[in-house]
Parts: sequence; structure tokens; C-alpha cells
Amino acid sequence: MLADLTAGAVADAEARASEKPLHTVEAAARVAAPALDALTALAPADRVKIIAEVKRASPSRGDLASIPDPALQSRLYEQGGASAISVLTEGRRFKGSLADLEAVKAAVGVPVLRKDFIANEYQVLEARAAGADLVLLIVAALEQDVLQRLHGLVLEWGMTPLVEAHTADEVDRAVDLGARLIGVNARNLSTFELDKNLFGSLVDRIPRDVVKVAESAVLVPGDVAHYRAAGADVVLVGEALVTGDPVSTLQAFLEAGS
Repeated sequence: MLADLTAGAVADAEARASEKPLHTVEAAARVAAPALDALTALAPADRVKIIAEVKRASPSRGDLASIPDPALQSRLYEQGGASAISVLTEGRRFKGSLADLEAVKAAVGVPVLRKDFIANEYQVLEARAAGADLVLLIVAALEQDVLQRLHGLVLEWGMTPLVEAHTADEVDRAVDLGARLIGVNARNLSTFELDKNLFGSLVDRIPRDVVKVAESAVLVPGDVAHYRAAGADVVLVGEALVTGDPVSTLQAFLEAGS
């Protein structure tokens, strides 16, 4: 599944590149407003911080919400206390787009994450051109040399890489990169099974000075409390926010993680 998602994302990026070549995207990236400091926004505090996700669908759950106005959705997230906004830009299975990211970036004052299956330079540069402050890099999808090159490129363009892991080996690879923001995803992207205890089993492999993000399997306030107790600085939440009232849900989640 992960290989298919990544291949599809790369193919879609290549199609966009045929219409808007790399040099054009690079020029747009150079004139974009500077990226916000996501590490400061997500730095450890006396309560958990939340990355709230704009997410219409997923391969595991199908359609979740139509979200006709991602800008409005993101403003509600900011109102509810989100420290950053994640925007799924993959179009085939998640029904997102770079236009969603651009709309969200124009609507909020908190850092915005491009969440996609990033595997090449073009995707990084179009993220910056669209206004992204953070870019997701999935360890399982990339050979270490490619991961290292893309990690460096994201930093070079002033953005923050969120390096996502699913196993002990992948966490070690993220640490070896010098990643300052490491996520542990409870969803195995090969089988799509969930393990809410995975974060707690891997968190000790992450250095104390690295911001630790727990991802997936968050539906109720108790899930946030579970991750916070296990050592999460940040929790990424998607489905629970698009299928319910985002403001009250966020406030309940933040209170549970205090």
C-alpha cells in the first residue's frame, strides 16, 4: 500500500511538472513568504500540542468528510487551539490537493504541514511554493540516502521536516538524520493495522531534545491522554476533527493532554 501510494504521488507530481517545470516551481518557492518556525510552535510545553488535520478520506476508512472549504476548517482548528495544521495533498486516495494547502495557509497564522508521499525534489519545492512550513518525510517510503537528501533540502528551504517512523529501525534512521521532529505513526502503512501502544514502545529511542509526535488512533480525549502519558509532546489528529465539531473536540483533547 505504501509503495503504491508513493508511486501514485510521484506520478502525479511528474504530471504537474510537465505543465509547470521545476525551474518555474523553484522561482515561485523563492518568492514565497518565509516558512514559520514550526519547532518553536510545537516545542514541549506543560500540556500537549495538537496538529489538526484537513483530511477528506483515507484508504483505510474511505470518505470521511467533504470539507468543501478547507480554509474555514483550518480557521476552526486554530480557534480550537491547534498549534499547527496538517493538510493532506495526495489526490488519489485522500482526495486532497495543493490548492487545499494554499487555501489553508492563507487562512491561518500557525504553521502548515504538507502531508503527502514525498519522494523527490519537485514535491519539496512545490510544497514551499504553496506555502508549506513543514513537510512530511516517511522513513519507510525512502532509502536512507534519498531520505537524507530530502531532509536536507527541506531544511535548506527553511521548512521543518516531520520525519515519520513505524518501527524501531525507522526511529533509529530518523535519529541518525539529526531529525528535530519525529513522529511515530500507530498505523502500519503496509497493513494499515493500528497499534496505539507503538508510540510508547519506541519513544525511549528518541533523544530528549527532539520533539516527539504521536500520530493516528486518536478518536476520544482518552487517546490523547494515553499518548501524553507515554511521552508525546504533540499529537496529530485527523478523523476525529473532520467527523465532529472541531472546536469543542480540540478543546476536549487539549484538556485531556494537560
